[in-house]
Amino acid sequence: MIIRVKNIIDEDFLQYKKPSMFIGFSRCNFKCGKNLCQNTPLARSKDILVSTSMICERYNQNPITKAVVLGGLDPFDTPEECYHFCCDFRLSTTDDIVIYTGYTEEEIANNDLLRHYHEVIIALKNVIIKYGRFIPNQESHYDEILGINLASPNQYAVRY
Repeated sequence: MIIRVKNIIDEDFLQYKKPSMFIGFSRCNFKCGKNLCQNTPLARSKDILVSTSMICERYNQNPITKAVVLGGLDPFDTPEECYHFCCDFRLSTTDDIVIYTGYTEEEIANNDLLRHYHEVIIALKNVIIKYGRFIPNQESHYDEILGINLASPNQYAVRY
């Protein structure tokens, strides 16, 4: 399947405790507030069309990476593309899938479409989801699951 992304970083050491491929997804509904979003410059950049199979092949050819991190804008704002990528990735490896979303667990549970995709993605096993919006000027805190500091106290990760 062809998906839209903003960027792909083959080796990222900032978003997760394991060396990861970072994929910047292309859409966000600016739930944090357009003036508060740290990703506004990314939102203005051009979309890149790429096949999920090509990304998986690129990932599997890299002996350094041990996980994939889906972030950028918000992967759950293109839930079908996020789902298809996760399915293709899971067919090629059991490595960790980490998804950064600004949604809360409650918002996902209360939205039929998001709840459906959330349920099928976590059923793929070995999936970590970081929940919560970025709030500027907050004290960061260490997240044990991700092994990194998160920017806002309302953000946390869950391993499925």
